[in-house]
Amino acid sequence: MIDDGEIGFEAALEELEEIVKELEQGRPDLGTALARYERGVRLLGHCQGLIDGAERSVALLTGVDEAGRPITAPFDASATSTSENRK
Repeated sequence: MIDDGEIGFEAALEELEEIVKELEQGRPDLGTALARYERGVRLLGHCQGLIDGAERSVALLTGVDEAGRPITAPFDASATSTSENRK
C-alpha cells in the first residue's frame, strides 16, 4: 500500500470510497474490517490535511500597490461555505 504522505487527493478519496463500499457490504471479516476502517480514518485525515493546505495557499487579489505588485488577503473558506452567503 502507498504511504498516506505520498498518495494524492484523488487516489486517497478513491481508496476511501472503496473501503466504505466494502464495509457497507460487510465483505471483510472482523479483523480485516477493523484494519480497513483504520486505513479509512488515516485516508480521511490525509484528505482533510490536503484540503486545509490548499485553503491556506489560496489568496484573494484585493488590489495592486504603487509598484504594481499584487495585494492579497487570505482566503476565508467559511465565507463561501453556506448557501446563506449567496443570497
